[in-house]
Amino acid sequence: MQMVSTKTILAGASLLLALASGCTQSNSSGTGEKATLSGRKPVAASINGGQHSHDSWWCDEHGVPEEVCGLCNSKLAADFQKKGDWCKEHDRPGSQCFICHPELESKFAAQYEAKLGKKPPKPVIER
Repeated sequence: MQMVSTKTILAGASLLLALASGCTQSNSSGTGEKATLSGRKPVAASINGGQHSHDSWWCDEHGVPEEVCGLCNSKLAADFQKKGDWCKEHDRPGSQCFICHPELESKFAAQYEAKLGKKPPKPVIER
Protein backbone atom coordinates (compact mmCIF):
# COMPACT_ATOMS: atom_id res chain seq x y z
CA MET A 1 0.00 0.00 0.00
CA GLN A 2 1.34 3.41 -0.98
CA MET A 3 1.16 6.33 1.46
CA VAL A 4 -0.35 9.62 0.31
CA SER A 5 1.91 12.63 0.80
CA THR A 6 0.93 15.66 2.83
CA LYS A 7 1.27 17.84 -0.27
CA THR A 8 -1.21 15.66 -2.15
CA ILE A 9 -3.69 15.82 0.71
CA LEU A 10 -3.33 19.61 1.02
CA ALA A 11 -3.69 20.08 -2.75
CA GLY A 12 -6.85 17.97 -2.75
CA ALA A 13 -8.27 19.84 0.24
CA SER A 14 -7.55 23.18 -1.43
CA LEU A 15 -9.29 22.06 -4.60
CA LEU A 16 -12.33 20.88 -2.67
CA LEU A 17 -12.45 24.14 -0.75
CA ALA A 18 -12.28 26.16 -3.98
CA LEU A 19 -15.05 24.08 -5.55
CA ALA A 20 -17.22 24.25 -2.44
CA SER A 21 -16.82 28.02 -2.18
CA GLY A 22 -18.13 28.59 -5.70
CA CYS A 23 -14.91 29.18 -7.60
CA THR A 24 -15.79 31.21 -10.68
CA GLN A 25 -13.08 29.73 -12.86
CA SER A 26 -15.01 28.76 -15.95
CA ASN A 27 -12.54 28.57 -18.79
CA SER A 28 -9.29 26.70 -18.93
CA SER A 29 -8.76 27.19 -22.65
CA GLY A 30 -6.58 30.25 -22.16
CA THR A 31 -9.01 32.57 -23.93
CA GLY A 32 -8.54 35.31 -21.38
CA GLU A 33 -11.34 34.68 -18.90
CA LYS A 34 -10.30 35.51 -15.36
CA ALA A 35 -10.39 32.95 -12.57
CA THR A 36 -11.29 34.16 -9.09
CA LEU A 37 -11.69 32.39 -5.80
CA SER A 38 -13.70 35.02 -3.94
CA GLY A 39 -16.42 35.69 -6.51
CA ARG A 40 -15.43 39.36 -6.81
CA LYS A 41 -15.69 41.04 -10.19
CA PRO A 42 -12.72 39.91 -12.30
CA VAL A 43 -10.04 42.56 -12.75
CA ALA A 44 -9.68 42.02 -16.51
CA ALA A 45 -13.44 42.26 -17.05
CA SER A 46 -13.60 45.56 -15.20
CA ILE A 47 -11.12 47.24 -17.55
CA ASN A 48 -12.52 48.80 -20.73
CA GLY A 49 -15.74 46.83 -20.28
CA GLY A 50 -13.77 43.58 -20.66
CA GLN A 51 -12.24 44.65 -24.00
CA HIS A 52 -8.68 43.67 -23.15
CA SER A 53 -6.41 42.86 -26.09
CA HIS A 54 -4.04 39.92 -25.67
CA ASP A 55 -2.21 40.28 -28.97
CA SER A 56 0.93 42.01 -27.70
CA TRP A 57 3.90 40.83 -25.67
CA TRP A 58 3.00 42.91 -22.61
CA CYS A 59 -0.19 43.07 -20.55
CA ASP A 60 -0.60 46.83 -20.08
CA GLU A 61 -3.40 46.39 -17.55
CA HIS A 62 -1.53 44.09 -15.18
CA GLY A 63 2.11 45.02 -15.75
CA VAL A 64 3.50 41.60 -16.68
CA PRO A 65 4.25 39.75 -19.92
CA GLU A 66 1.03 38.30 -21.42
CA GLU A 67 2.51 34.80 -21.43
CA VAL A 68 2.59 34.79 -17.61
CA CYS A 69 -0.42 36.98 -16.80
CA GLY A 70 -2.44 34.99 -14.30
CA LEU A 71 -5.14 37.67 -14.24
CA CYS A 72 -5.94 37.34 -17.94
CA ASN A 73 -5.52 33.63 -18.51
CA SER A 74 -7.60 31.22 -16.43
CA LYS A 75 -5.38 28.25 -17.34
CA LEU A 76 -2.35 30.09 -15.98
CA ALA A 77 -4.36 31.12 -12.91
CA ALA A 78 -5.19 27.46 -12.25
CA ASP A 79 -1.52 26.54 -12.62
CA PHE A 80 -0.47 29.27 -10.16
CA GLN A 81 -3.14 28.07 -7.71
CA LYS A 82 -1.99 24.44 -7.99
CA LYS A 83 1.57 25.53 -7.21
CA GLY A 84 0.38 27.46 -4.14
CA ASP A 85 1.36 30.76 -5.77
CA TRP A 86 -1.93 32.59 -5.23
CA CYS A 87 -2.86 35.67 -3.21
CA LYS A 88 -6.34 34.77 -1.96
CA GLU A 89 -6.92 38.27 -0.62
CA HIS A 90 -6.44 39.93 -4.03
CA ASP A 91 -7.35 37.05 -6.40
CA ARG A 92 -4.09 36.97 -8.34
CA PRO A 93 -0.82 35.06 -8.42
CA GLY A 94 1.17 35.90 -5.32
CA SER A 95 4.26 36.33 -7.48
CA GLN A 96 2.33 39.05 -9.39
CA CYS A 97 0.53 40.70 -6.47
CA PHE A 98 1.78 44.28 -6.58
CA ILE A 99 -0.55 45.10 -3.67
CA CYS A 100 1.15 42.77 -1.18
CA HIS A 101 4.58 43.02 -2.83
CA PRO A 102 5.01 46.43 -4.50
CA GLU A 103 8.65 45.58 -5.25
CA LEU A 104 7.47 43.04 -7.81
CA GLU A 105 6.17 45.81 -10.06
CA SER A 106 9.71 47.12 -10.60
CA LYS A 107 10.97 43.57 -11.28
CA PHE A 108 8.51 43.17 -14.17
CA ALA A 109 9.04 46.77 -15.32
CA ALA A 110 12.76 46.00 -15.67
CA GLN A 111 11.90 43.20 -18.12
CA TYR A 112 9.84 45.62 -20.19
CA GLU A 113 12.59 48.27 -20.16
CA ALA A 114 15.25 45.72 -21.13
CA LYS A 115 13.20 44.57 -24.11
CA LEU A 116 11.75 47.89 -25.34
CA GLY A 117 14.11 50.51 -23.95
CA LYS A 118 11.38 52.54 -22.25
CA LYS A 119 9.25 52.45 -19.13
CA PRO A 120 6.09 50.32 -19.23
CA PRO A 121 2.58 51.73 -18.88
CA LYS A 122 1.45 51.94 -15.28
CA PRO A 123 -0.62 48.81 -14.49
CA VAL A 124 -4.15 49.05 -13.15
CA ILE A 125 -4.02 47.83 -9.56
CA GLU A 126 -7.43 47.06 -8.10
CA ARG A 127 -7.72 46.22 -4.46
